[in-house]
Amino acid sequence: MSHSLPHISVVIPVYKAERCLDELYGRLKVALESVTPSFEIVLVEDCGGDNSWQVIERLAAADSRVRGIQFSRNFGQHYGITAGIDHCNGDWVVVMDCDLQDRPEEIPHLYAKAQEGYDIVLARRGVRQDPVLKRATSWLFYKLFSYLADIEYDGETGNFRIMSRKVTESFCQMREQLRFFGGLVQWVGFPTASIEVEHAERFEGNSTYTFAKLWKLAAESIIAYSDKPLRLAVRFGFMMALFSFCYGLYILGHALFYGSPIPGWNSLIVSLYFIGGIIISILGIIGIYLGKTFDESKKRPLYIVRRSTFDE
Repeated sequence: MSHSLPHISVVIPVYKAERCLDELYGRLKVALESVTPSFEIVLVEDCGGDNSWQVIERLAAADSRVRGIQFSRNFGQHYGITAGIDHCNGDWVVVMDCDLQDRPEEIPHLYAKAQEGYDIVLARRGVRQDPVLKRATSWLFYKLFSYLADIEYDGETGNFRIMSRKVTESFCQMREQLRFFGGLVQWVGFPTASIEVEHAERFEGNSTYTFAKLWKLAAESIIAYSDKPLRLAVRFGFMMALFSFCYGLYILGHALFYGSPIPGWNSLIVSLYFIGGIIISILGIIGIYLGKTFDESKKRPLYIVRRSTFDE
């Protein structure tokens, strides 16, 4: 750790980004120096299998304000953000993606807004430069997450934001295995504002977030932040029980007044299969919660660092 602590730290998880890191560094350097010469750039390489780490080592050798961390294996974007925040030293911490859709030129605007008395300033993407399917799946994810996790999460904001040291210190205290950076920061609280920023097109390549990965992130985030799926399952179970009771009274009344049984073998079998499927799905939800509880009880580290460009 340096003796002269930086004023601003920029934390960036890196995955398959070897072709945009030089451009990213150059634009960050210009943007940050317009605010303060005292800054650091923390690049966390998440074992994407390309030459990103070699580029990070070269940048760190040329500029001591660049600090590189490489994981032992691929842990995921939100674990990369966690590692970067764990190892940064700035009074203010900017978190952004590496693909240059989050424009470094917006950092001075975020910082200026924070100086008005806010501990968190979010970057709201006005018109997203993403494919229609990506925008649709992201919108669905945030709507579903907000409803099931009981958090009013703004889907127009991503990871791009600036936070005070108080926020990052509180964030570092939360070590649960299921990581969703935006949700954790929102739970922490503190005065928050947002500004509109320009969302750029990807500098290189395509997003590595497939629909399957988004679905997995959505499911794990909802389980991590809320027991609402369990409460909805209980509510649905009571509704089905009430419906069955009312239908049973109808059958009994029909038999008493008309003296003939109600035919319906097919509907009975369909109902049994339907109820059986509901029971199995509810047991599955409970099993997932138990499995995640088991994972938390192991107390494993959130990530493992293979190497870094600085002394730990």
